[in-house]
Amino acid sequence: MERKMYKKLQSWKNSSHRRPMLLQGARQVGKTYSALDFGKKEFANTIYLNFEGSPYLKNIFSADLNPHRIIEAISAFTGQSILPEKTLLIFDEIQACEEALTSLKYFCEEAPEYCIIAAGSLLGVAINREKYSFPVGKVDMLTMYPLDFEEFLIANDAPKVASMIREYAGTCQPFPLHEQALDYYQNYLIVGGMPQVVKEYVETKDFNRVMAYQYTLNDSYIADMAKYATPQNTAKTLAVWQCLPAQLAKENQKFQYKLIKSGARAHQYELSIDWLRSAGMIHKCYLTKEGFLPLCAYTDNSSFKIYMVDTGLLCSKFRIPANIIKNSPHGFDGFKGALVENYIMQALCANGLEPYYWTSPGKAELDFLFQDAKGNIIPVEVKSADHVRSKSLHTFCKKYQVPYAYRISTRNFGFENNIKSYPLYAAFTIA
Repeated sequence: MERKMYKKLQSWKNSSHRRPMLLQGARQVGKTYSALDFGKKEFANTIYLNFEGSPYLKNIFSADLNPHRIIEAISAFTGQSILPEKTLLIFDEIQACEEALTSLKYFCEEAPEYCIIAAGSLLGVAINREKYSFPVGKVDMLTMYPLDFEEFLIANDAPKVASMIREYAGTCQPFPLHEQALDYYQNYLIVGGMPQVVKEYVETKDFNRVMAYQYTLNDSYIADMAKYATPQNTAKTLAVWQCLPAQLAKENQKFQYKLIKSGARAHQYELSIDWLRSAGMIHKCYLTKEGFLPLCAYTDNSSFKIYMVDTGLLCSKFRIPANIIKNSPHGFDGFKGALVENYIMQALCANGLEPYYWTSPGKAELDFLFQDAKGNIIPVEVKSADHVRSKSLHTFCKKYQVPYAYRISTRNFGFENNIKSYPLYAAFTIA
């Protein structure tokens, strides 16, 4: 399955300032597959080490963290030669061995000639531990997300459609395959981007089997909470996770603690929300009070929205049948807006952007805004259908004199009054 992560890993390998790589991301987003595929194609040999359930492997790192001794011990353990620059070492589920995580500092300082990719489903959680020091400044870091819509198209043997969308996004001219692309997009909302789920869909086109895989993934996330969260925090984390559908279903999607349980307060559940975010299971979108640079300077940390890491998992969590999304009955319009917002948040984060949302003292609210590479503040308005009338975007553009804005809906490409009209399937081109 072709992933964009491959090119990022190539750049890392060829960098003259390469450090050990920490590959982060939620469980089952494809970190191990991508590392193994990269090793197979780019190195003479690959040595894969999984720290879960291997006491002897952990013992290699318990004596001391001398990288040359560790290399000799791994070579003896695997029976393979480890050659500088030619062997890729993969430390998988590294969160299960905190000494191995700390050892990356010494590989960076004393043995930079060895290529190491460390991966783990709960690296963000492990980083917050205090027993062993995190190798700050001694590792390169990349975050892996579920397949975005472009990768989904490629997996479904439609790479030409993906490349054409990029081409027309650059010109804002109407896309001739608009209806076909919208159909792919609706399928993506249902399936999402978790690799095994996408694989099942590609092979069977059976949405029932797809949903069964999604249920299993949701269950594995719950199991992780019990395994890696502290006992006192597990129940609270699960309660936050279970309340996400209710948070998204309401008209005002600002996170409300009272929906977890009556009388709930922020201080009781902040750590649980942070745990879910560190585990890569949710995205957090903060309110910014102004549309000025830098956006983070105007953030209201007490006001935020939470989105799930994957639209497919969200659909399965709501138990929404595929035909409901495909046919979009009028009664579903309210929640479909939340589902589409989740999709856009997912796309923006996958492109390395940090989205915020904005409200005016009146009733205007803007779905997203972000700071681009040039320092421009770019507003994004999202519509789940083709009804695009809204005062909020115009209010923001007039107040802050932005260079341009995005309005994303089911309409085709267009450009008018400094607003780029983008179809929903083109969100992956926004950067």
